[in-house]
This record gives sequence, structure tokens and C-alpha cells, in this order.
Amino acid sequence: MSDGLTGKQVDVAVLGAGIVGVSAGIAALQRGLSVVVIDRREPGSETSYGNAGILSSGSILPLNRPALWSALPGYLANTSAALRWDPLWVMRNLDWVARFLGNAVASRTRPRAIALHGLINASLKLHREWIVKAGAPQRIRETGWLKAWRSDAIEAAKQEQTFLAEFGIESELLDRQAISALEPNILPAYKTGLLHTQTASVDLPGAVVKAYAQMVRGLGGEIRQADIRAIEPADDGWRVVLGDGAISARHVVVALGPWSADILRPLGYRVPLAAERGYHQEFVPNPARTLQRPIHDAEGSFLMSPMENGIRVTSGVELTDRDAPSSFAQLDMVVPMARGVVEFGSAVGEPWRGARPTLPDSLPMIGPAPQHPGLWCAFGNQHIGFTTGPATGAAIAAMISGDKPGFDASAFAPDRYI
Repeated sequence: MSDGLTGKQVDVAVLGAGIVGVSAGIAALQRGLSVVVIDRREPGSETSYGNAGILSSGSILPLNRPALWSALPGYLANTSAALRWDPLWVMRNLDWVARFLGNAVASRTRPRAIALHGLINASLKLHREWIVKAGAPQRIRETGWLKAWRSDAIEAAKQEQTFLAEFGIESELLDRQAISALEPNILPAYKTGLLHTQTASVDLPGAVVKAYAQMVRGLGGEIRQADIRAIEPADDGWRVVLGDGAISARHVVVALGPWSADILRPLGYRVPLAAERGYHQEFVPNPARTLQRPIHDAEGSFLMSPMENGIRVTSGVELTDRDAPSSFAQLDMVVPMARGVVEFGSAVGEPWRGARPTLPDSLPMIGPAPQHPGLWCAFGNQHIGFTTGPATGAAIAAMISGDKPGFDASAFAPDRYI
């Protein structure tokens, strides 16, 4: 922990030490502001840890798009690997579900894709810059990522390729032979593939966030591990009440992911934030049959990604309360399918569960809280939080400094919901 900030008023107190929070810290420090980043756990230990490690150029289509309507009947039996849902949660959150489905129309899809494209482009530039400055360039792999279909899904792949090309995002259409040439160590499970050539990945996302946290320290900021009890307006800004004291700050950035709504509720904000839970499990790889890049099994609804500790298999979406007991049904479904693609051995450690913060339009909140000067929202990045964290944090730092972000952030304004 850096010295000299605790007990004094800092310019910026960032709540949350995931990818968004540490990115906001870095960007604010680069603008000459004093910063403390606060979290109950070590940096990169929550949602920013449990993902496929993809820095995806092509993840511009939100989940709630027109294709969702044709998929809904398959979800009703609640046996899908792609989506499991708790009926009681749905009943308690009918308004969120209705708003989420209401965005799954063509007229509301392209504008969101345009907004996400700007956010992603800005983030990827920062990731590639920061991972070098953080002393972790060995963790990034410029090998793209592969979306693969077990069926002859050439038309679906072509449609996706055409859509991405409209945004200048390059990809390569692959048949079975080309997939085998690209990934010679996997079993021939796929007939069609789309290689996202401008996408990178990392071998341990939690370690990358920790490296970025070290950048915060190196730039003179503080990382403080403490329970965050409340945020209170004060004459000179804000008072952040912690389990072991309090911090005064001119600005407070809420970057607590799925916990963000909790800290804002006492201030009168009702944030329609859902927690799309997901799971992963890592397995001992076969060193003779390595996986070269992340693979998204489109029909199996899972991702396989080579990580430092082994092959990470991630599951689909579970809609339920953020803190409900774990259910490994989806993970249990997809692991045997993954074994039918790449050889791996026993599990490494316990299964992991996390929650991805999602707003009804699948866009994050990036900007000022409308009723409280000096309070900033930076959360709701859903499935692409690891990709979009840097530009989210940089946009907040720019706004705090009175500047415009490096991309059009108008679609992410918090006042659309609060």
C-alpha cells in the first residue's frame, strides 16, 4: 500500500478493484489526480478473475438482440446450457426482464453495437499499451479467438462476418480442414468456424488486473483493502465509510460491478442491475495436445480457453439472485462436451462462480450520477467487462477532469436509468 494518502482528502476514491476500478485509478493518476482504490478483496479477485480472458474486438452485439426471440422457446424448459433461470427471481424482477426483452429489436440493436464498438476499440488500445507498461506483455496472445459450430452453419457464420465487416472488424471463415490446420490438437468436432483475427487474449485475467493495480501503486496511488460501508456527501466532496475508518474524496467512482446498486441505494438511486451469474472450471492440460486460442462452441454454449493453470471451461448465463447458492448444472453439461474437443485431465481446484452486472440494455453506466456532483458510475459491463474495463475507467477520469472521453460515451449515460 502506498503511503501518504490515507487520512487526507484525495481527489478520487475508486470503489472496486476489478478491471474497471483499477483502470479508472490508472487513468486518473495519469491526469495528475491523487487516487485511492478500495475493495474488500485483492485486485482482480471477483468478476474480473472469472472470465475467458478475451480482449474481443467483435463483441459488439448485445445478448438481447432480435435473435433472442427465436431462442426463447428453447429456454422455457430451463435445461439449456446457454441459460438457466430461477422462476422466483423472474417473478420478482419482471420489470427488468420486460425491459431487457424490449431492447431485443432491430431498431435498438445497431445503435448499441455502434456504442459498444467505440468503447471496445478504445479499450483494446489501452490494454495493449498498459499490459506492456505493467510489465506483463508475456500474458497477452495475439492469436485471435475462434467461434465454432458443430453443424454446417455457413450461412450464420457469413451473416456474422458481414455484420462485423460493416464495422471494420476483420474475420476469417473456416471449414473443417481450415479449423484443423488452425488448431491441429483438437478433435474434429466442428464443421464451420469464424476466426476473429483482431482479437487478443490473456493467460490469466486476474493476474493482469493485479499487474494494473501495481501500475496504480507505481504512479503514486493507493490500493486499500477494506469493507466499504457507505458513501456520504460532505461539504468538501464525499466521505467513504470503511470498516476500518473513513476516507475523504472530492470524487467517488462506483465501480463495484454487481454490488454497485447496493452502495447507491441509500442515496435514492434505484439501479435496474441484474447479476448474470456464470461459472468456470480449470483442468490439467495435455501438454502434447495444447489449445492455441480461446474457442467459443456456439451450439454447446461454452468457451474453452488456455490459461496459465490449465484449460478453463466457462458456462453460460444463470439468472438468479447474486448471492444465491451455486448450481453447477450448466458446468456439468458443458465439461463433457469440451472433453470431446480438447484433451484435458482432472480439475484444478474448485469450480468458480461469479456475477456479471447487466443493465436492461446491455450497456454499462459510464458517467455522472445525476443528483450528486462528484459521484460517478462505472459498472454494468456485462459479459465484456474485461475487454471494456480500460476505456470505461479512462472515460470517467476524462469526465472528472472536465474533458470529453476518447469515444462517444453518450449511450452509456447513467441518467437513462437513474
